[in-house]
Amino acid sequence: MTLTAASTRPAPPVAGRRDPRSFVRPDVWDREIALLVRDYPFDEVMANRLFGQAVAYLITAMEKWGEHLEIGCGRLVDIAVHAFILDTRNYREFCAQHFDGRFLEHVPEIEFKYDGSVERTAHILAANGFEVDWPLWERDFSQCTPCAPGTDCH
Repeated sequence: MTLTAASTRPAPPVAGRRDPRSFVRPDVWDREIALLVRDYPFDEVMANRLFGQAVAYLITAMEKWGEHLEIGCGRLVDIAVHAFILDTRNYREFCAQHFDGRFLEHVPEIEFKYDGSVERTAHILAANGFEVDWPLWERDFSQCTPCAPGTDCH
């Protein structure tokens, strides 16, 4: 599949907000969108929305590391997080660039917790300067996150 730059670019971010695209090379962004469209029933618009939220979440997890906030995204945004993690070379480079050379591991808990952590995470992303695509997060507010209690997992 060939994606043109114009077909993969959403509307510009709200003034004063951090742009998830600024954390990912354009070729990697386009690749992740193509993978999401290939593997899931998403069009390019939805894939861009999800990947943008995944990047905002991962950057926030890196920047808030050590604060024991127990953040975690819901199942919908998690699809894009997992798709990125599975593209290991690009995910490893992303982590090295934005996490002081370290690798942000994904260590899910076996049991899901229904404690409002998805909603809390969306608010933490907003407070960290990212525009939150609320419908993507609100869908899972009453659901769960697999983050292990008391950890900095993502």
